[in-house]
Order: sequence, then structure tokens, then C-alpha cells
Amino acid sequence: MGRKFEVRKLSMAKTQGAKIKVYSKYGKEIYVCAKNGSPDPDANLALRRLIEKAKKDQVPSHVIEKAIDKAKGGGGEDYATARYEGFGPGNCMVIVDCLTDNNNRTFMDVRQAFVKNNAKIGSPGTVGHMFEHQAVFEFKGTDEEAVLENLMMEDADVTDITCEDGVITVYAPHTEFFKIKNALAATMPEVTLDVEEISFVPQTMTELSGDDIPAFEKFLDALNDCDDVQNVYHNAEMAD
Repeated sequence: MGRKFEVRKLSMAKTQGAKIKVYSKYGKEIYVCAKNGSPDPDANLALRRLIEKAKKDQVPSHVIEKAIDKAKGGGGEDYATARYEGFGPGNCMVIVDCLTDNNNRTFMDVRQAFVKNNAKIGSPGTVGHMFEHQAVFEFKGTDEEAVLENLMMEDADVTDITCEDGVITVYAPHTEFFKIKNALAATMPEVTLDVEEISFVPQTMTELSGDDIPAFEKFLDALNDCDDVQNVYHNAEMAD
């Protein structure tokens, strides 16, 4: 892909109110993951990955434990996944992932965020084919050849490795997440992972400039205000 990976998701909150919203999003996702699988992270790899991600984003332990305990108790809300696709300001491509207990409400909220911000919501598959569902790891380093050799020795399937500005990025099929993570830990224990995500990575970028930049930021804020929105992926790149 030849470029440094940028985490294409909603910005983590800086204010207390926004932090609480982030905690709520994680709590919902952990609850659903534990309820649909096993509440034991050792038996549920997806749950383990999610808990590690939450801790990295400084979600308090009591939020995580409460969500898992709620899942263990059965009952509770029934959430379903919902995905919306479309075009944002400047004709950039956008994927919005949600967890909802009311599809009509979620669709209306997301649609309003598009309509009110010079964006256009599309049908399923409108832009999804232009993104690749991949595991992405990012850490400081300069020798991508050595990293590739280490991963190949561990029989890990790698899509691409790039190195830009002293940062190495490893792309792999999303099904290889834990294999890559374990391979990096085994062969490069000194490495600290700055990014370890399963993400939708765009095949091409759309550069935004002028008025499209604040319009896009306002659009993301509107999506962030939707309680059911979990993640937003896009191919927007801000002009210098």
C-alpha cells in the first residue's frame, strides 16, 4: 500500500463527557462479544482482542467487568450489527459500523448525519469493495525486511509491510490478527505496538482541501454524536 497507516476511526475523546461516550461504546461492544461467544477471554479470542484494545484506550476496568458480568447474566438488550456506506464531503468514501437495538432509529440518526453535512448515504456495497478488511500493526522501526523475515519464519501470512518516517506498518488478512501479534511478540519482544487493529483499509485515498476539511470534521462529529455508531472508516486525506 506504500503509505503509513492512519487509524481511521472516530477520534478518542478529550473531554470528560466524550470519554464517557467512548466507554459506553466499548461497554456495548464487549457485552455483545461476550454474550454472542464466551464471556471468558481465554476462550473467546475476539473478546480478548477487544479487551486489550479497550485497555489501550484507557477504558476503566470496572466498565469492562460490568459489560462481561452483564453478558454472563443472560437477558439484557439484544444488539445487532448495522453497516452504512456512502460518500462524505469532498466525495471521500465512508463506512459506518453500528451496534443497535433499533434499526430504524439508527438508520435515521446516521442518515441525518449524512444529509445535514453535504454527504450522501448509499446502499450496502456502495464503497465497501474499495476497502480491505485487514489486521494492521504499527510500531517504531526501520528494517521492514527483517520484520518480514521474522514473520515468514513464524509462517504468518502478510499482505504488505511499509516503512515511513521510522514507523513500520504490517498489513495482514484480518483472520491472521492473533498469529501476527504472537509472531511479533515471539521474534521481536522489545517492540511496543502503537497500533494493533482490525480495520477497513482503503485501496485509494481522496485528498480533501479548502472548505471540505472543516465540513468533513463536522460530519465526523455528527456521526460521533450517534449513540449507536461504533467505528467510522474513511479514505479522506487532509491536504497540507
